[in-house]
Amino acid sequence: MNINAIVATRMTSSRLPGKVLMDLGGKPALVRLIERLKRSKYIQEIVIATTTNSQDDIVVETAIEQGVLYYRGSEEDVLLRTVEAAESTNTDYIVQVTSDCPLIDEQTIDDVIKRMLDHPNIDYVGNHLVRTYPLGFSAEIFRTTTLREIEMTTKDPADREHVSLYYYEHPEQFHLSNVEASNYLRHPEYRLTLDTIQDYTLINNIFDALYHTKPNFDLHDIIRYLQKQPDLLSINRDIQQKKAR
Repeated sequence: MNINAIVATRMTSSRLPGKVLMDLGGKPALVRLIERLKRSKYIQEIVIATTTNSQDDIVVETAIEQGVLYYRGSEEDVLLRTVEAAESTNTDYIVQVTSDCPLIDEQTIDDVIKRMLDHPNIDYVGNHLVRTYPLGFSAEIFRTTTLREIEMTTKDPADREHVSLYYYEHPEQFHLSNVEASNYLRHPEYRLTLDTIQDYTLINNIFDALYHTKPNFDLHDIIRYLQKQPDLLSINRDIQQKKAR
């Protein structure tokens, strides 16, 4: 049974182009995410699912330098790209973490994976069906075979762009499960995703403050830091998150 992280990544982000290579504590954001994914005790391979666009050559170079796998596919059809990336790497379970989550830690990811492994009758596990974690700490897991069935079923452009959308918009078809954060970590109002320059300013501040003393800092450390520096949260407080629909 292969449990692999499939990370959809491209340079041509609409709101913040090139964000995956923006510097965080001396290394690109994508490298920081790969470092954190490698700490998972369940993930076997990390697959960077990028596009055939020549602008993404540097994404492939980064994946090779970091010793992880990559796949190149459709730029617009992220659902198809993800399924093909999974099938090309013999992935049984897809762990989906997006490239705009460079702060996510292994405990958050592993709690989602463990829920799936403990309950094999479940089709989908995530931690944002009811959001209790900060934005930027979303993790999901589902079977490659089921996602391929979805890919062959839906033609909805929103489903093609947002890989797992079909699962939670059709709950009558699937067994879904949501992992909730513990009380201390329960801060859905925190915006810790990398999607705008304001987000980058906040995330870079967090890396500068925490990484050099504790490279494997986790969500507990981030929340402790932000509670001591509450004004930092105003940096990106007014950013509106894009909706899938």
